[in-house]
Formats: sequence, structure tokens, C-alpha cells
Amino acid sequence: MDRTDSEHFQSGELSGFPGGELVELGLHDLANGVYSDESLLVMIAAPRLRALGLTVPELPKTSESFEHALYFDLFDRDPLRAYTKYNALIGLIVSFANAYSHLK
Repeated sequence: MDRTDSEHFQSGELSGFPGGELVELGLHDLANGVYSDESLLVMIAAPRLRALGLTVPELPKTSESFEHALYFDLFDRDPLRAYTKYNALIGLIVSFANAYSHLK
């Protein structure tokens, strides 16, 4: 993959990294203007992902931060596990960014 033009990555190219499938889904949803757990997660990590050369489409701002929007979405579906799920997703996006950064 050409790291300077990652907008054209083929489906599955990021899945070899921890959390890569979530990033692919999030990028796809962002490109289509869809709010999802995955797109919110990618928006949380967008500054770092962009610094790594990934093209991250913008998602219109919500009334709350992307972090809060993701947490509240998780909480609405499963209040007892929202905190654990949120932390697991953040851990995955951090792992993805760390692994992806080693390609440089």
C-alpha cells in the first residue's frame, strides 16, 4: 500500500493490524457520512491516523465530543458493559496506530 495515498486502500489491507477491521469499517462509514461506533472511533484517533498518512474523511461535529458520542452510544445499548467496551475499543485503536506506525 502506498502510505501517502491510503485513501485508495483495498478492503482488507488494514485488517492485518490489530483493530484494522474496525478502522476499515470506520473509514468506509466516514466516507459515506454514517455515524457508527467504528466511525466515531476513527474520528477519536483521526489526528494520529492522519499523521500516519491515512486519509480520514471528516464527520460533522456532534453536540458532544466524539469520545462522549461513542460512550453514550455504547451505554444506550448496554449500560453495564459500556465502560469496558469503550476502553477495549480505545485500546484497539491505539494498538492499530502503534502497529501501523512501525511501517514508517
